[in-house]
Amino acid sequence: MLVAGETSGDALGSDLMIALREISTRSIRFSGVGGPRMEREGLPSIFPMSDIAVMGPREIIPRLPLIFRRIWQTVRHAVDKKPDVVVVIDSPEFTHMVARRIYRRAPSIPIVNYVLPSVWAWRQGRARAMSKYIRRVLALLPFEPVFLKSAGVDCVYVGHPAINRIPDEGSGARFRAARGIDPTGPVLLVLPGSRINEVKHLLAIFGETVEKLAAELPSLRVLVPTVPHVRGLVEASVTRWPVNVEIIEDDEEKRAAFDASTAALAASGTVALELGLARVPMVIAYRAEALVGWFALKVLKVPSVVLVNLILDRPAVQEYLQGRCKADDLLQGLRPLMRDTPERRRALADLDEFRVRMGVTGEPPSRRAARAVLDILEPVTPVE
Repeated sequence: MLVAGETSGDALGSDLMIALREISTRSIRFSGVGGPRMEREGLPSIFPMSDIAVMGPREIIPRLPLIFRRIWQTVRHAVDKKPDVVVVIDSPEFTHMVARRIYRRAPSIPIVNYVLPSVWAWRQGRARAMSKYIRRVLALLPFEPVFLKSAGVDCVYVGHPAINRIPDEGSGARFRAARGIDPTGPVLLVLPGSRINEVKHLLAIFGETVEKLAAELPSLRVLVPTVPHVRGLVEASVTRWPVNVEIIEDDEEKRAAFDASTAALAASGTVALELGLARVPMVIAYRAEALVGWFALKVLKVPSVVLVNLILDRPAVQEYLQGRCKADDLLQGLRPLMRDTPERRRALADLDEFRVRMGVTGEPPSRRAARAVLDILEPVTPVE
């Protein structure tokens, strides 16, 4: 039985289903909750995943009665069907409420958590609470098993799905050639985020930084990957930038743009991990409303907001948060990354080490995850 609550979980779930079929020595039937991708792989969702795929108080509060009905419906399904294993995928606000209730009513059913909530960053006591009802965690980040071991939670590192999205070799050169970009010219990747508020807070600062950088690098080209719901906001801002800017929405072109870039200026978030996997030297920035930013920095229990730094356990990537998020400071961080300098060479060496720690050349994450699930039911080749 698989339980996913949003689009990213649906993608993970469908890949896991494919890998389970490929590896298992016995026939597997699926049930539970999933989206269109999991349904295409043979999971008859007991209700539409869209019923629970909501974000933010404005969406959640009016739908609370429906969400709680869906929680109990999922629990009853597990108790009635008695699956060999339940895998809850991401969306911890929903899936862990389901998992706890299944454990109370059917403690013999093993429950696997695919995608650890960020317990290492804040509210760390959640890890020990999980040990009561979660049999095994499938971790996306290599430091998570060490953290969970102290809380008594069995955890296996399986790898991040972003490993599957690493640009193809040569895609950057083809991207440059198709657009008439000098094969060795400076190209800056600008990633202001995907949430409207963060884009609003960062675009002006990023634009000022680009203007200052362009004054030093007259041949600078700028690529701005974005998503549909913020494209209008991005377009309105970049038209005022004094450089040649291309906005990119297509996923395949985004990957090629990563490979084509000299360096990146990006909002804090998962994109830093994707840049690291693509071997793009970067500067990370973030600015929120003063009170929100102050609170976030107070509750976080980690020395950096950049996953690359946490995985390497050192400040390899420069980060500029809140009051330090200023154009002059960002320029100072970017400048040495845009040329062949000792700083750039060191950044590339750090990213090479990061890629090794992430297991880029190993077995695909979905197959590692499948082995870790099946290992609970039938001994298989250990996950390394």
